[in-house]
Amino acid sequence: MKEHVEVIEFRYDTQLLLDRYGADDDACDDLVDEIRDYIIENFKGDSLIVAGDTDSDDFGGDKATIKLHYHTNEPWLVLAYCRTKGEIYDIVVEDMQRQTDGLHG
Repeated sequence: MKEHVEVIEFRYDTQLLLDRYGADDDACDDLVDEIRDYIIENFKGDSLIVAGDTDSDDFGGDKATIKLHYHTNEPWLVLAYCRTKGEIYDIVVEDMQRQTDGLHG
């Protein structure tokens, strides 16, 4: 007899960091709002977190770093959008359904 397995509505835990150079505190706040609003309006998902901070980069200019966390069924769309806003890195996409089902990978 197979056990009942929970079905996750938004399967992929999508996380990334995004850098935009030349952005001061105000520009960073605006970018956080812009990304959050765009994702809410254009992608289905839940558990959205978008946070940002600024610091000086190695060349003495300002740099905004944005942290994004989102559960969605189409992480590639979120990644493609975020790439238009800056340099993305430390990308993690985890299949939460596989984790729930006790599978690896």
